[in-house]
Amino acid sequence: MAVMENAAVERISNRRQLVEYLEAGCKPRDAWRIGTEHEKFVYRLKDLRPVAYEGEQGIGTLLQGLRRFGWKPVEEAGELIALVDDDGCSVTLEPGGQLELSGAPLRTIHETCDEVHEHLRQVREVNAELGVGMIGLGFIPKWRREDMPWMPKGRYRIMRQYMPKRGNLGLDMMTRTCTVQVNLDFASEADMVRKFRVSLALQPVATALFANSPFTEGRPNGYLSYRSHIWTDTDPDRCGHLPFVFEDGFGFERYVDYMLDVPMYFVYRDGRYIDASGQSFRDFMAGRLPVLPDERPTLGDWADHLTTAFPEVRLKRYLEMRGADGGQWRRLCALPALWVGLLYDDAALAAAEELVAGWTPQEHAYLRAEVPRSALGTPFRSGTVGDLALRTLEIAVSGLKSRDRRNTIGDDETAYLEALMEIAESGVTPAERKLKRFHEEWNGDIDPIYPQYAY
Repeated sequence: MAVMENAAVERISNRRQLVEYLEAGCKPRDAWRIGTEHEKFVYRLKDLRPVAYEGEQGIGTLLQGLRRFGWKPVEEAGELIALVDDDGCSVTLEPGGQLELSGAPLRTIHETCDEVHEHLRQVREVNAELGVGMIGLGFIPKWRREDMPWMPKGRYRIMRQYMPKRGNLGLDMMTRTCTVQVNLDFASEADMVRKFRVSLALQPVATALFANSPFTEGRPNGYLSYRSHIWTDTDPDRCGHLPFVFEDGFGFERYVDYMLDVPMYFVYRDGRYIDASGQSFRDFMAGRLPVLPDERPTLGDWADHLTTAFPEVRLKRYLEMRGADGGQWRRLCALPALWVGLLYDDAALAAAEELVAGWTPQEHAYLRAEVPRSALGTPFRSGTVGDLALRTLEIAVSGLKSRDRRNTIGDDETAYLEALMEIAESGVTPAERKLKRFHEEWNGDIDPIYPQYAY
């Protein structure tokens, strides 16, 4: 799932190269992998405040502490901003200091869960020394936007200045949200289209099952997945549902056209980010980019640009499932299990296609708008999203059983869906459980959420 080594230097001279870049992601089934990413809020144990980059308890110190486990440093302008290993795994920083594990491309959910477990073991060891903790939620439950720190990464500085020009909640998205996502492969353009359509249609189901962001600044915010709602007021040029994915003729070329219409954020040159916010990648290809006149982009620039669109499902050389709130350990393993079960088995994929067949653009838009507020209780057709979630999970279980990937004690991957089955069968999301505790057990005080749901 890595960018080709020569991508950073090969110049783009025509649109076809952009299409071929995406086509290069096609892989035979035996090369399909699972890449899981998850973010956590870091907070000081003594006062629950978010952790800045600097200082003895800072994120920079935390990253340095993790180097004892063999991680290699990545610096920007002399600051440690990421860690990498030889397997394609990395620890990175989101704008507000959220710590993210970008997992290696792995063969099974068992391997993914082992990876998550080892990562959390490492960060807990360092956290204990620093007096900090970590929690997995979709939205930070206590602190205001102005309370959040900013990490020393050049692209974040550019995005921070540009976001308020296009929406009201972009800075909240950057600093106050956390997600878990999974990256999955495809065999061909036709396979990509099938998986894109199914996963985009069913992202609201994932949003509902993982709904875990009901608080803002210490009070209920009226949503079960406020993180999901935030994306609806972040930037209309680069967020949203992508109805064209369901139109006849959709494929790599159509996605390239979409990305060419997404305004740029930056160009990375000689170790620094050049502000190109609002400018056109089409102009860049023609040598008319205002900040780099007479220069044409590399495939590395195209790879960077692909990361600056934020739809619910994003295409690179793989498909990213982006609809879920961050959560506790069991749900970090459950998300890849859900999507692998749906998309990596032919019969399951066909059943999922049948499930969403005939949904209208209006229904897709309705689910995207309403599920963040009411999750599994959202009415849909003759039932609810909860009913849809149960059927989706049945299909995912069948897909994982068919895959039949077993661990060392002989268990298949279906056990990782048990946390989601419990949510779907009860009809009660993680957000609703926390709201109940807030009103009853916690007596309207948000602070207990930190020790009770910390990693």
